Amino acid sequence: MLVILKQNGQIQIYQSAHRGSYTSIIRDSLRNAALGRKVLLVQFMKGGVKQGVANAVNLCGNLTWVRSAHSFDQYHSEETQNNKDLKKSIHESTCELWNYCKKELLSGEIDQIILDEIFLAVEMKIIAKDDLISTLENRFISGDVILTGTNIPKDLLLMAHQITELRS
Repeated sequence: MLVILKQNGQIQIYQSAHRGSYTSIIRDSLRNAALGRKVLLVQFMKGGVKQGVANAVNLCGNLTWVRSAHSFDQYHSEETQNNKDLKKSIHESTCELWNYCKKELLSGEIDQIILDEIFLAVEMKIIAKDDLISTLENRFISGDVILTGTNIPKDLLLMAHQITELRS
C-alpha cells in the first residue's frame, strides 16, 4: 500500500519598520493565483471596505482576498482606544478573520496563505500569540504561509524558514 504524505510548506516572515510596505507580497499572490495556485490573502488590520469573511473578494479565480468586516482606520490607534464600541467591533471582526484563517490553515485546501499585519493583531492582544504558534505548528498546507508585520515576537521568528526585512 502506497501512502502519500503531504508536506507542509515554509513559514515566511516579512518584517518592516514601516507598515504598508508589503505591496510585493500582494503582487506575488496575484501572480500565484494567475498561475493556478489557490491563494488566501487576509489583511487583518485593514478596514475601510466592510468586507468580512461573508463578502470576500475573488480575483483571478484563485485568490480570495478578505479584510475586516468593520471599517476603521488602524493608523489612528488613539481613536480606537478611546472608543469602546469601535474597539469591541474591531476585536470581533479580527477574531472572525482569525477563526476563518485557522480553519483554512488546518484544511489543507489552500496553496498559499498570507496573514498580513497579523503581528499587530497579536500586539493588540486580539489574537493570542500561543494560539498563532499552535495553529502554525499544526497547519496542514502544502504551500507557504506568509506572515507580515512589525514588532514580531522572537518565538515566532524562530519558527520561520525564511525571514525577510523590507526597507523603505
